[in-house]
Amino acid sequence: MACFNFKSPFRLLAGASRKRRQKDCEDVLVNKVNVDEEYKEALRTKSYTDISSKVEGHLASKRMETSSSFPLHLHLFESLLEPGQETVAHIIEGSNFHPLLIDYFKITIETCSICEILLQSIHQIRANHRMIKSVLDLRQKACVSISESSFSNDECYVMFRDLASFATIRNPLSAIRPVEFRNMQTGHSDLLSRLTLQCRKIQRRIKIKRGMKKVVGYTIVVAYTALTFTLMALAFHTIVGFVAAPALFTCSLGLLKKHNKLVKIKASSRERIVAQLDVAAKGVYILMNDFNTISRLVMRLHDEIEHSKAMADMCVRNGKIEVMKEVIREFRIGETCLNEQLKELEEHINLCFLTINRSRRLVVQELMHGATPFKL
Repeated sequence: MACFNFKSPFRLLAGASRKRRQKDCEDVLVNKVNVDEEYKEALRTKSYTDISSKVEGHLASKRMETSSSFPLHLHLFESLLEPGQETVAHIIEGSNFHPLLIDYFKITIETCSICEILLQSIHQIRANHRMIKSVLDLRQKACVSISESSFSNDECYVMFRDLASFATIRNPLSAIRPVEFRNMQTGHSDLLSRLTLQCRKIQRRIKIKRGMKKVVGYTIVVAYTALTFTLMALAFHTIVGFVAAPALFTCSLGLLKKHNKLVKIKASSRERIVAQLDVAAKGVYILMNDFNTISRLVMRLHDEIEHSKAMADMCVRNGKIEVMKEVIREFRIGETCLNEQLKELEEHINLCFLTINRSRRLVVQELMHGATPFKL
């Protein structure tokens, strides 16, 4: 009796499913590698280095300003945004540009303001972490001492004091509430939708106008051609018709050319508006993605700091040396991770500034190139 090696269709489907999942995982890994390479490449560009230096210089002057008796209250966008607000205001002043472009420039300033607060929060986090660093340093000194990780009463007092101070300090990232992030993300998404919708509406009108132009043009030619032939037919009966026919035919061609010229001017004006809105929409799309990444990093870092504060508070409330040693060990393990998260957030904020400036320059270039009032 012959035996047949029967393969279950469920096994075949399962095998195909596994292969598909494996390929999807490989694609995700490849995409992740590509994104990481693009990210690292962006950090090596001269434009990123320049923007980073400007940000550091502004924050340094801001810290000096707080210690001065004559504060200047300069915002980051006043010294960082390119083109500056005065330049943008001068371009827009006296011109009737599309209202969505005004909204675009406003939202870039609002985003820049949030990023400035986040940078100040990062600086404050590092300042607050010096308390933990002093505790870690005392722990390190105790480990290399003869008494093998024993603490004197003074050292215990200092460490518990620093931990208590750290536990009670407000989380710097709480300066911006989650609802503010959501509102900004909603603002980006809403503006992108309105820009995209407006582009489609204007493009649809351009197509309709072009269709109408062809219909009207053909109608004029047909009407005047018919009239011309009618007059030429009458020319056999009267000399007036024979003289008027060529003149009417020439007049019809002149009217058609004039009509086409007006339509082309209006279409060109609308096309420039579409180009302006399209550049702004692309800028908002990239900005939205950058800000979403920043938001996720902030939430993760906020939770990490809250966890550290909770550990410090638990240690102080417990008051036992052994518990403090365990908490310090956790802080030492998490120190590198915290610094990396702070650095990553700082880099993404600087990249966001870079995105904003690049987008603003492109929009202004389109405005200067078109220099066309908003008319539909």
